[in-house]
Amino acid sequence: MTIQIVQKRSVATEKNIKGVHFLCVLSDVTLKTFPFIKELDRKLKRIHKKMSSLTKEPVTIEVQDGRLLSFVVLDKKNNTFQRHTLIRKALQPLIVENPETLVIGVFGDEHSKEINARAAIYVALMNSQKLPTRKKESIKKNIKSIELFGIEVKDKFKDEMAVVTGNTLTRELTMLPPNDLTPSIYRTKIKSLAKLNGWKIEEFDMAKLKKMGAGSFVAVGQGSEPQDAAIVHLTYKPKQSKKKIAVIGKGICFDTGGHNLKPARYMHGMHEDMNGSAVSLGILLAATVLKLPVQIDCWLAIAQNHIGPKAYKQNDVVKSLNGTSIEIIHTDAEGRMVLADTLTLASRLKPDMMMDFATLTGSMATALGDRYSGVISNRPELSCLAVGAGSESGERIAAFPFDEDYEEDLESGIADIKQCTLEGGADHIHAARFLNRFIENNVPWLHTDLSSSNRKGGLGAALSEVNGFGVGFGIQVLKKVLQK
Repeated sequence: MTIQIVQKRSVATEKNIKGVHFLCVLSDVTLKTFPFIKELDRKLKRIHKKMSSLTKEPVTIEVQDGRLLSFVVLDKKNNTFQRHTLIRKALQPLIVENPETLVIGVFGDEHSKEINARAAIYVALMNSQKLPTRKKESIKKNIKSIELFGIEVKDKFKDEMAVVTGNTLTRELTMLPPNDLTPSIYRTKIKSLAKLNGWKIEEFDMAKLKKMGAGSFVAVGQGSEPQDAAIVHLTYKPKQSKKKIAVIGKGICFDTGGHNLKPARYMHGMHEDMNGSAVSLGILLAATVLKLPVQIDCWLAIAQNHIGPKAYKQNDVVKSLNGTSIEIIHTDAEGRMVLADTLTLASRLKPDMMMDFATLTGSMATALGDRYSGVISNRPELSCLAVGAGSESGERIAAFPFDEDYEEDLESGIADIKQCTLEGGADHIHAARFLNRFIENNVPWLHTDLSSSNRKGGLGAALSEVNGFGVGFGIQVLKKVLQK
């Protein structure tokens, strides 16, 4: 993180914030002592609004010297997502002008100031990062410094900075075009990350997976040329590890749908189908920066779903790593195929808990839209923990059922299980019931279907459409599990 945060307990005034864009964060509509209050009053009168309107929509003012001043009120009743959203809206007009320095002033009681300062710094850092672009002329520059007035936070925002570091990696990888992130290129990048961060790395390439009998993963990987798909295993193991947790990510670098070819409208953007693996890497990086006392085994299922003479087909029957035979129903349900064998490998190490991340089903997006992501778990208490972690992190989560009778729809006449159904319906739950069949040792497992990984106009703290959803949530899950 190259952005410098300068904390000043002194109150922001019109004299000590000259010449820079300014975000004024208030905790109460009744506050009457803050910079540029006269300018704000004039603006509110002109647009026929009251101070209370700032709890729903920030106001931005341009003053005579060209500076922009944004004002927002964060009510004590606001949850984390609401705080992040309001601050994002307040910061947007300031951020787009690429200032070298941004000043943030927080006003109110000490408790409110710390909560609001953490939210403001997090959102400012999140939207100050340079993300991949192929435009000839790119004017986006990183903010070099943020000056915070009104409070000094003792931990110097280490948690916020770590999560933004992980989130930025997730967005960078997800936004790369598919010709710049083939499985081969992706694996090379992961090796560099492993070396840089001291992670142990192990790769299961196609030859090794075939020999092991990982037929579910191989079925998908065999359709590409070159056959550069692999399951990559990274390990972060600090000396004082209290628990062992597996983090698994779907890494489909491009998804054509296979023989069940997607139409153009639905194939566009399918380079982002590796987002689950990018989220897993982001969580691993953030946990490493934070030095969390937990061993993390990160498993990345990296492949492409292509069409060709060797590609798997409807009605094929393949055998997975744990011996389960699978009847192929739809080749565009490849995510659960690559995750199946990956979950088996992860569960064989007997972690205390597993959580996976995947842009897995359209039915989750139908159920929730692109504002929430959904979780399904083989432990009800894990679902409850996940919903709480989503609320606390500002990355909202909804939990879905995991009842056994949903699996009746996956009964096959010729194999142990169908990959999916052609009837649609609750495919997000069917996918979870399918994946559960490949988890050994009855390991507690949390499945996250990332329906909110991309949202036009941004979501929560993030201005970018690709928002890195899952990193903040995943770190919060780790913290809560460590507290148990």
